[in-house]
Amino acid sequence: MDYVPSIQKCSETNEKGRYDMKDPRLEKLADILINYSVSLQKGEHLLINCTVDEIPLVRELIRKTYDAGGYPHINISNNELKKEFLKNLSQPQAEAMAEWEEIRMNRMDAYISVATSGNPMELSEVPQEKLALYANVVDKKVNKKRREGRVKWCVTIYPSQVYAYSAFMSLEQFEDYYFKVCCLDYTRLGESMDKLRKILEDADHVFIRSPGTEIAFSIKGVPKMASKGERNLPDGEVYTAPVRESVNGYITFNVPSIYQGTRYENIYLAFKNGKVVQAESNYTKRLNAVLDTDEGARYVGEFAFGLNPYLHTPVGLTLFDEKIHGSIHFALGNALDLTDNTNRSSIHWDLVSIHRPEFGGGEVWIDGILIRKDGKFIPPDLKALNGTNY
Repeated sequence: MDYVPSIQKCSETNEKGRYDMKDPRLEKLADILINYSVSLQKGEHLLINCTVDEIPLVRELIRKTYDAGGYPHINISNNELKKEFLKNLSQPQAEAMAEWEEIRMNRMDAYISVATSGNPMELSEVPQEKLALYANVVDKKVNKKRREGRVKWCVTIYPSQVYAYSAFMSLEQFEDYYFKVCCLDYTRLGESMDKLRKILEDADHVFIRSPGTEIAFSIKGVPKMASKGERNLPDGEVYTAPVRESVNGYITFNVPSIYQGTRYENIYLAFKNGKVVQAESNYTKRLNAVLDTDEGARYVGEFAFGLNPYLHTPVGLTLFDEKIHGSIHFALGNALDLTDNTNRSSIHWDLVSIHRPEFGGGEVWIDGILIRKDGKFIPPDLKALNGTNY
């Protein structure tokens, strides 16, 4: 049975104007994650990945799991320790770790990751070959069940001083912002997003033009999906993937991206027959090292429209930035299970470009028809996606 939470109160503040451990917004968010996002059923096992900084939210997740008749399991991670672990990672060590991590994940029915709030640059001094080893051996096996759609999953974060600083906000401002963008009415937004999804269903040719970008590709035959809070919080995107070898042209991403501890800016990619043949940024050498992780890392595994009406400015978090209203994003690497274009890779790296006028503008054409200009949809059936009535 589908569960549609009453989420209006999730964005309300307590009498102090912010949340604490008794704030009803935390309980409501946990309710959405357990009963809507992963729709946990009686007797199911849930793995919660977190750090010690997210205890207030994880406590509520544990309680809601038991209330649903499920079994919670906790994995506590720490990037400072992970850095030391990865610096001298060996092949036998990675294989042993992958084996027991895979056994644990195969026992789970659902997975929630509360992303770490630690220093996002913590892994920047880890050699690229060690990061690639971990991605190719450990992550590939751990995420196999999730990629194949055999486990329910959702990713979110927990407000912290680190995230607030990254967003150029006070902690209190970021807390209020977080609950607002996470707890909108996804049922109503989903109805509007489905109209875009249906237009894309029968589409073939996509052309995108913006400063530093002229790129074309086909989406014919690849499934299209509307993301409505089941796998990400915050959410709000319609996504698919290019036909693997169809991407030609060049694209510049105007939103910075932090990946494996490095902050990349103004990433420029040139494609020929689907493959990245030229890649430049403020860290060009390291960028190309990431793209050499495996063969699939130089191909696109996802194309999407960002549609969350309350997300407008980059905050340095991919989970937020890829949903920015008036944006598009590509993901280099592995295709998603629901929109599989057959590309396989141990990476999935989302890169965002905003098309609103203050970011330089942009156009998206579908089969020769201009459907979005400067971040606003043009067809009458899609104009509801330009508003904030959610």
